[in-house]
Amino acid sequence: MTGAANPAADAPVDVIIVGSGAAGGMAAFSLTKSGLRCLMLEAGRDYDPQAEVNMFAPESDAPLRGASTPDKPFGYFDATVGGGWQIDGEPYTMRAGSDFRWYRPRMLGGRTNHWGRHVPRLGPYDFKPFSRDGLGVDWPIGYDDVAPFYDRVERMIGVNGGRLELENHPDSPADCLMPPPRPRVPEMLIKATAESLGIPVRAAHTAVLTRDMPDPVAPRSACFNATPCTRGCTIGAMFQTTTSLLPMAKATGRLRTVTDAMVSRITMAAPGKAAGVEYVDRKTGLRHRVTARAVVLAAGTGETTRLLLNSGEDGRGLANTSGELGRNLTDSTGASFRAYIPALADRPRYNEDGIGGQHIYIPFWLYREQKRGELDFARGYHFEIGGRFGVPPAEALPRVWGAKLKQAVRSTSGATIGLTLRGEMIPNKDTFCEIDPAVKDRFGIPVLRFSFRWSQNEINQVAHGRRTAHAVFQRMNGTILDPDLPPEKIMTAGGEIIHELGTARMGSNARNSVVDSYGKTWDVDNLVLMDGAIFASGAHKNPTLTILALALRASERLAARMKTGAFA
Repeated sequence: MTGAANPAADAPVDVIIVGSGAAGGMAAFSLTKSGLRCLMLEAGRDYDPQAEVNMFAPESDAPLRGASTPDKPFGYFDATVGGGWQIDGEPYTMRAGSDFRWYRPRMLGGRTNHWGRHVPRLGPYDFKPFSRDGLGVDWPIGYDDVAPFYDRVERMIGVNGGRLELENHPDSPADCLMPPPRPRVPEMLIKATAESLGIPVRAAHTAVLTRDMPDPVAPRSACFNATPCTRGCTIGAMFQTTTSLLPMAKATGRLRTVTDAMVSRITMAAPGKAAGVEYVDRKTGLRHRVTARAVVLAAGTGETTRLLLNSGEDGRGLANTSGELGRNLTDSTGASFRAYIPALADRPRYNEDGIGGQHIYIPFWLYREQKRGELDFARGYHFEIGGRFGVPPAEALPRVWGAKLKQAVRSTSGATIGLTLRGEMIPNKDTFCEIDPAVKDRFGIPVLRFSFRWSQNEINQVAHGRRTAHAVFQRMNGTILDPDLPPEKIMTAGGEIIHELGTARMGSNARNSVVDSYGKTWDVDNLVLMDGAIFASGAHKNPTLTILALALRASERLAARMKTGAFA
């Protein structure tokens, strides 16, 4: 059913932006600053962290003491006000034998409201992986093309960190980073132990402010090291588009936002030229059409791919001359390793909060060995570090009750450390997404169907990471708490790390890719993709900083083209 006109969306605009997370927020900021009128369509509800976040509430005040539920998968106070792994009436499916989990935020700001905030740069090897090992494809751009945009994004969003001085881990110019927080006691022990084994440990680059960032529209304050970042941040210390890029874009007077707008397809004015999009109001079910001179897809890898697959008229999808749309899906590998460290037991109690998440991490350090063929896996991994005061895991506690149990909890609190592996997946022919021919969501939109498998490369990578983590634990005389299972049994499911990438990859021509190096689709001149779908490979490094940098680069190219009269 087509609804009445929507006054919020009907005024003339230059660009329609689908999605409001990292890519959509950056597109809105950059394009409005360049003088273009933008309409942002967000599938989720409106969200204002300054009005909604309860930063200081104890978990004891939450239903079920903050335990995970289907509606709140990361706990009651987590900033997941809509969406999740499963959404009523909005399913996805899997091919037989596949295990894939698709996390979909349904809120203004998307995943930036509750993300990990670890923001390493991709390095020169990451942009040219095929040239190193003959697997996958090279990007059509290199590190030097993206480095200036990394610089600008780090200054723009606020990143703390230190020098890395490691192969394929580029350092930022001195004026790009805020000072890093000091390592916690468990982190200092991990650092000393790992380095004694020849494993480097460095300050993590994290999108959390350690200095104030004054701004007349969106002032942000330094983190005061007291509350979980995943709840959202009323003071703006954690980067999220809802407290930075979106308010700044709105202040130009050139951004209008419509929430609860589920975009169903791209509409066409002529072959090779998009007219706009059709969307469904998630509250009323009414359908609306909006038009613009250009369309930007920044809905996240899965949703952007679903839109393109559902928009073609020949069953192949829109912008799919290459046949690569939906192919080359990757996610980060994931596995967690834990140990009880007696040397950390019975520590004096003190505030060990720090900024949310890790203060230091272990970057990949074996590029030369890998190049010489000494490893049985082709791509890298890193370790994110955990360990601080808190309720210890049951595996670290003796089987006692009453007063003895209380004492054991006090003694072991802060004595469990964790090393969490994140690694690179190489695209394979059995891992992709497509439109399910039989299933539609409650709006009548065909849903995605996933096929997923890890290759032996990823399995061997995780096995190596486990041996490394256990070597660190053993050097600390720790008791390993991990189950003795094959590596493929301890790996996370596909999609579970929420780093899905690559299904509309960039390339040098229309025969082997969906978009060019600026995210412009080869087949539709005024349709630009700016999210993780355009990645030509998914390095082990968390992708958000690169998404932001590429979105800034693509937005400036789009604005320049439009100012020359393109798409009139």
